[in-house]
Amino acid sequence: MKVLITGIDGYIGTVLAQVLIEKGHEVTGIDTGFYREGWLYNGTAVLPKVINKDIRAVTTKELKGYDAVIHLADLSNDPLGFLNEKTTYSINHLAAIEFAKKAKAAGVKRYIYSSSCSVYGIATEDMVTEESSTNPQTTYAKCKLLVENGLKEMADNTFTPVILRNATVFGASPRLRLDLVVNSLTGFAFVHKEIRLSSDGKPWRPLVHILDVSEAFAAALTAPAETVHKQIFNVGKNNGNYRIIDVADIVKTEFPDCEITVGESNGDTRSYRVSFEKINTKLPGFSASRDVLYGVKELKNIFTRVQLTKDQFESRSYTRLKMIEYLSKTGQITSEYLWTEK
Repeated sequence: MKVLITGIDGYIGTVLAQVLIEKGHEVTGIDTGFYREGWLYNGTAVLPKVINKDIRAVTTKELKGYDAVIHLADLSNDPLGFLNEKTTYSINHLAAIEFAKKAKAAGVKRYIYSSSCSVYGIATEDMVTEESSTNPQTTYAKCKLLVENGLKEMADNTFTPVILRNATVFGASPRLRLDLVVNSLTGFAFVHKEIRLSSDGKPWRPLVHILDVSEAFAAALTAPAETVHKQIFNVGKNNGNYRIIDVADIVKTEFPDCEITVGESNGDTRSYRVSFEKINTKLPGFSASRDVLYGVKELKNIFTRVQLTKDQFESRSYTRLKMIEYLSKTGQITSEYLWTEK
């Protein structure tokens, strides 16, 4: 299958491309390149072709010939969304819908959208499912839901959108992110010899390993259209819900000399547990298998291998907000997050 991945040079895209290539797909990527410098270790066998372009500048003609699109490109977390809400809506909502319309016009039959379990926000049920009401609390999450709704409206017998609501992702990627909870706590323990929580650790979060996410996208590509057409799948592992304090305890099993320090409630009211029954039983070929302990061990091995330093851990290269702030302050991107001629 000929597949186009937007945001291919990011945290998930770098790993996903390898998974799809290994499965025999022909992979091309589009990426504007904000995060390319965040390369921590060599972990790819084949580098796919990458079109160096903002998705807002892509034409319908350029999308012709692809069997499927996987849309990852986003301003990809809550702090970044708060930094510039207008531009976040422009990219994460309006540009995402426009890109999907171009893909449909170009004849792309399957469109897989990387959404988020954050659309559930403050849960009104003990365990939310794909049928539960949504309650997004942030600009990032609100945009995800807007795009979900837009894609479902576009669905017809020529265009099959599939919506994957990822849990919070963790695990190793050559283009690592250290602003994700498991990765951050593990990295902090490695370089600072402390497991530090910025909150009281009580909220529930669903967590999923990056390889399980990649396998979900791969399965959604090849599943029968009637199985996935307009379908929403929460992406994660059964029993994949954790309180943040539980994650800290798991990190401590690998870093027994580190003390856990707990903060106060930081005003983040989100707390939700998610059911992953649907994807693990109804998406052909998918079964999530990696838990948080697996990810912590994996990350510890990577950090040991590359001898991760405090400067690296705290650098802009592995934190989305810091990188965009740097590019903005140095005049390399505009307020609309487009590269300047300078």
